[in-house]
Amino acid sequence: MRVLITGAYGLIGAAVLARLRRDGHELVGAGRSLSDARRRFPYAQWIAADFTRLLTAEAWRPLLARIDAVVNCVGVLQTGARDDARRVHVEGTCALFAACAQAGVRRVIHISATGAAAAGPTEFSRTKAEAEACLSRLDLDWLILRPGLVLAPNVHGGSAILRGIAGCPVALPVTAPDSEILVVSVEDIAETAALVLRPGAPARATWEVAHPTPHMLGDIVRSIRAWLGFPPRPVVHLPAFAATAVSRAADALGWLGWRSPARTTAMAQLRAGMSGDPKPWMAATGIKPKSLDDILAAAPATVQDRWHARLFFIKPLAIATLAAFWIVTGIVSLGPGWNEAVALLSPAGWPSWLVGLVVVAGALLDIVLGAALLVRPLARPVLITMFLVCIPYLLAATWINPALWLDPLGRLTKTIPVMLAILFTLAILDER
Repeated sequence: MRVLITGAYGLIGAAVLARLRRDGHELVGAGRSLSDARRRFPYAQWIAADFTRLLTAEAWRPLLARIDAVVNCVGVLQTGARDDARRVHVEGTCALFAACAQAGVRRVIHISATGAAAAGPTEFSRTKAEAEACLSRLDLDWLILRPGLVLAPNVHGGSAILRGIAGCPVALPVTAPDSEILVVSVEDIAETAALVLRPGAPARATWEVAHPTPHMLGDIVRSIRAWLGFPPRPVVHLPAFAATAVSRAADALGWLGWRSPARTTAMAQLRAGMSGDPKPWMAATGIKPKSLDDILAAAPATVQDRWHARLFFIKPLAIATLAAFWIVTGIVSLGPGWNEAVALLSPAGWPSWLVGLVVVAGALLDIVLGAALLVRPLARPVLITMFLVCIPYLLAATWINPALWLDPLGRLTKTIPVMLAILFTLAILDER
């Protein structure tokens, strides 16, 4: 069977892709950023599909050529600079479903979310419900899967922030630690997709996909910390004002392109909890879902998992610190540090106008690079530029005044750890 998987390099999509490969399906992956996907999953054919632009059935029709079934795994947490929840979850998704009906692609599996409802607490849950309604009205062999909190060896979104909290050194700050959450292994979701693509599989049903035993959010964090092998730490209730401040800051960063799992939507969904009845799904598929303990035990934590947990909150701090360092350095050079900056260039014997021009140009470059680092699509090229800028800076300073290497304040030697901090941030910049 030739299967189109949308969002195929995401947390769920990648697991579905790998599971369907085992069954010998011809796989077509769709997404916005394909260069990494082609390297990571060379066994699939990849096509570009941007749900924010494919808003009509006619736009989708060419992508459905020779497709026998669709597994839609696309989803965005919250509207921001790079995402539009309504366009992705409703307009683009409903256009895809309509195109399937027109093209005769009868089998459509849609990954929704537990708690999807017209009166849901967030735009995420409400738009997910609208997409379900679009699909359920069509004469297709559709299935809607509503997973709980998805746990996997790799993490993204809500599972990533829980691992980050579990890695905190002193205490584990959790918003709504008593919220009841249903968890599900990503493998159980992928296995469900594989089962319902077989002949005679159920159709026109909506299933809650999760282990039936709920867990309090605080207990999930404790379990993840124990899985990581870290010593126990107390769970502390993150006060509402603190959670709100963090979410608002994360929302603001969302408009700069950063998809933080600490945004308002994630916090609201966790506070609302995740509930449902997975028994119909279990009865129809025969799947015995993995419990929280089974999920964690199946994939023992590696040193990379421990690194990720410890670095989760250090990463934004590293980016913010580097940005502030470059911005402040530029501002100081143009203000209180002007005379000293000019004096440092004096041994070069340049005319005063050229010295002033170099100081101004260097200061403005520092400010621009620091500000640009805060914009997610620019972060990688900016970090590379920062690193490269440090090299001629060191060479020029050494040529003009070699004695600066012996400066007790470390004016040149401090640049070396700055360069290492840039490389460190580059190494952990990937989001998935």
